[in-house]
Amino acid sequence: MPTFQAALNSSTSMAPTFLLVGMPGLSSVPSWWTIPLITIYLLSTLGNSTILWIIALEPTLHRPMYFFLFLLSVSDVGLATALMPTLLGLALADAHTVPASACLLQMFFVHIFSVLESSALLAMALDRVLAICRPLHYPTLLTSDVISKIGLVIAFRCLGLHLPLPFLLAHMPYCHPQVLTHSYCLHPDMARLACPGAWGTVYSLFVVLSAMGLDPLLIFFSYGLIGRVLQALASEDRWKAGQTCATHLSAVFLFYVPMILLALIGHLRVPIPQSAHSLLSYVHFLLPPLINPILYSIKMKEIREKILKRLQPRKVGCAQ
Repeated sequence: MPTFQAALNSSTSMAPTFLLVGMPGLSSVPSWWTIPLITIYLLSTLGNSTILWIIALEPTLHRPMYFFLFLLSVSDVGLATALMPTLLGLALADAHTVPASACLLQMFFVHIFSVLESSALLAMALDRVLAICRPLHYPTLLTSDVISKIGLVIAFRCLGLHLPLPFLLAHMPYCHPQVLTHSYCLHPDMARLACPGAWGTVYSLFVVLSAMGLDPLLIFFSYGLIGRVLQALASEDRWKAGQTCATHLSAVFLFYVPMILLALIGHLRVPIPQSAHSLLSYVHFLLPPLINPILYSIKMKEIREKILKRLQPRKVGCAQ
């Protein structure tokens, strides 16, 4: 395959194409997994769009907790949409070759929405800490002005820090074949192909660790504070307060556990089958957008009631 050979021969600059690795065993019959992929995407988009629609239309949901949930749903829709071009290309046409420019663009958006999701989960943890540990001061601590500043910080983390990454990757020297180990373009996967000592990798590593490494530590620290407060409450109050955190904790584990496992497997070079590695990456990126709307629709009473209210047919008065 000429493109494959071109990638192998590239040793000083970025080749015009990257090669993606699909799910092993599916290259001979790539089209059958198009149906589950499209189904997952449509259900994810429908579920998260419903959450966005309800929060936007209902004035009673214009509160900090639901603003952060709005950001979480935006990130889920964006992440699933950013992944689909290469996934569907592999599923429909067994298209392993992707132009370098398209690969960099996909990498940028995948990481933008991943960091947005991580930031939203961290902001929701902050909201829970203040609501449970400082309930009397909660309205004065999370004011509209504070929420606006949190939104600006999240926007800077997503856009300001990540905007240089595609340009750094495009101009770094490459000493390895431009063959990726996933079905989509990811920053760590692309950066590992650069020559040792490439200066751009230092900034790249800082950007990735500043969010994806720091956020889960802060979230679990927040729940350590919450746990200390819950121990001092009566059993009934403890149960009620714990229920408000259960949904968020489920979303946290759903997002971070596969990510941490993937990082450990890559760092420790754990010898697992490529199919298991690919499946774990699909779970990390595709399962949260699918499951999060279900979790929040079922567990959060206000969201569930507002959705049901909007879906009920309006009663028309009888003509007199």
